[in-house]
Amino acid sequence: MLYALHELAYVSAQPWRLGAQAARQFWTSPFNPLSQTAIGRTAYASAELFESVTRRYGKPDWGLEVVTVNGKPVRTVQQVVWQSPWVKLVRFARHVGDLKRAGKPSSAPSVLIVAPLSGHYATLLRGTVEAFIQDHDVYVTDWENARQVPVLEGRFDFYDYVDYVREMLGQIGPRAHVVAVCQPGPPVLAAAAVMAAENDPNRPASMTFMGSPIDARLSPTVTNELAEQKPFAWFSSNMIHTVPLPYPGVGRRVYPGFVQLYSFMSMNEERHRDAHHEYFRHLVAGDGDGVEKHEQFYDEYLAVLDLTEEFYLQTIDLVFQKYALAKGELEHRGRPVDLSAISDIGLCTVEGEKDDISGVGQTQAAHGLCPNVPEDQRLLYVQPGVGHYGVFNGRRFREEIYPRVTDFIAKNEQLVSARPKTAA
Repeated sequence: MLYALHELAYVSAQPWRLGAQAARQFWTSPFNPLSQTAIGRTAYASAELFESVTRRYGKPDWGLEVVTVNGKPVRTVQQVVWQSPWVKLVRFARHVGDLKRAGKPSSAPSVLIVAPLSGHYATLLRGTVEAFIQDHDVYVTDWENARQVPVLEGRFDFYDYVDYVREMLGQIGPRAHVVAVCQPGPPVLAAAAVMAAENDPNRPASMTFMGSPIDARLSPTVTNELAEQKPFAWFSSNMIHTVPLPYPGVGRRVYPGFVQLYSFMSMNEERHRDAHHEYFRHLVAGDGDGVEKHEQFYDEYLAVLDLTEEFYLQTIDLVFQKYALAKGELEHRGRPVDLSAISDIGLCTVEGEKDDISGVGQTQAAHGLCPNVPEDQRLLYVQPGVGHYGVFNGRRFREEIYPRVTDFIAKNEQLVSARPKTAA
């Protein structure tokens, strides 16, 4: 019912949005003598603000057709190299001639960036991907919005996620490197353990976890405390809703993206309110830079996707209530997930000092859980002065975190290359 009411509210506001668009055109028309007056600018800003907070935000574009490498433009082409109804494996293929002009080799370590499936699209990692393109052959998991997947396609749960990570590593080929940002930490670590236990030739050469809840018992945040305080039945009863028409996934039970968005925004209500007040002021003043910065952030932040009921509830149960992986109690397809089986896969953990989503300690717990990773294949790093998003985006990420991670990957790439092929 909530989902249907949400859609009804959106449709009901359509006439008002059309009116706001008309007002925006009227007050910016060069033929309107009041367009550059205080009254005109204020009226325009009011219409623009109303339209921006009531419209539907679709999946953003990657916008990485050209990236700068060593100060030179390098063209990229997005290639879907494998897909299922739930996810596409996207490769950002770099133009060989452009790389040569930029002084970079055409061959580079393959890196699978596993984007979080937690309410936002994979494009949230645009800055992450742009950085890794500098030195790697980059692949990204582009997860599908559950409301777009027909019910006939079946279920998608936590264990399917593990299988898909394994499948995508297999598609890339032997000994690629995997980078898990936030939510994917536990299923990616589980996939690596399963592959290591089976001596899978496509097991990763290294794994990097950034702001991931590997052990959510440590340094609990507001998000962790909510998961602990509420019984499992509460999440099932209050957070799961049915996809309405006209979406292809009509009838599917999901955790709607707009519910998570409202939850996150309520946690920082004052900050978001102040941001929109500043946006209004920038519109009135004609400050294009301020307007563009606000719109770039919120065009991404307000674009959300739905998660399947089974995936969301299993994540709550296994990661945030039972701590199954951290306790050594996780099973996958009837077999225990043995983290001690990981012995030739590098392990890097990156945390933010001010992370209020995955507290300091939750990600680096992976080091204690993987006792057989050689010491020379480990990196534990805590970035001072950044919160959750600063771990994988922004200036500190580009200047301080990424160089450490790429050096770690390069080191493990050399170690793998130096081993006899029978051992790899």
